Amino acid sequence: MDTTRQLVLPFPCDVAFDAADFVPAASNEAARAWLERMPDWPDRRLAIWGAPGCGKTHLLRIWSTQVGAALYSGPALCGLPEISPSQGIAIDDADMVADDATLLHWLNAARESGVPVMLTCRVPPARFPVHLPDLVSRLRAMTAVAIDPPEDALLRALLAHLLSDRQWRLDVKFQDWLLPQLPRTPAALREAVARLDHAVLAAGGRITQRSMSDLLEALPGGKTEGAAEDI
Repeated sequence: MDTTRQLVLPFPCDVAFDAADFVPAASNEAARAWLERMPDWPDRRLAIWGAPGCGKTHLLRIWSTQVGAALYSGPALCGLPEISPSQGIAIDDADMVADDATLLHWLNAARESGVPVMLTCRVPPARFPVHLPDLVSRLRAMTAVAIDPPEDALLRALLAHLLSDRQWRLDVKFQDWLLPQLPRTPAALREAVARLDHAVLAAGGRITQRSMSDLLEALPGGKTEGAAEDI
């Protein structure tokens, strides 16, 4: 039996959704501003949309905590909501609701109860793949705010935050080398850090050129330019 390799155990790293953990940037400034303007939401509805990992779910959870809104997953949405007049409704991945009629019923129920609704989605509500005319009209009328592609400052801050979450203290030169090798999306950074964490455990807790090469080869869109020194 080979005893030289460390046994890799699944130590999950929970994602923090507190307001203090959100990384503000110009790309998400408009979404953050609308979050603070709930009384100005037309028809008391707001949708925040953007690519996976851009922070829209984080903002949804911040808002739901602030106003005491009930939080739901779009793919699991079914039946009719039990709405409290003092609450709101927060639906994550609203573009993945399986049944058009379900989403329409939820929006109508929220309007009748006078509670605010916030959705997150990958595309604007006007582009949801729905067919019920009443639902189409409601989605087209909904205010939709995009989270733009991340800028360099946000990616750098996010990478540092992800490494800190795993209690890694890595030299800035390592982060400066790693960032240009990865696809420019928050989702790619999260996947890269998770893969690197696994590779480091397998290597006995040390980041090496081999672990970095394996990481970049396995990551879609990754590349290797130059070599990373052992840290």
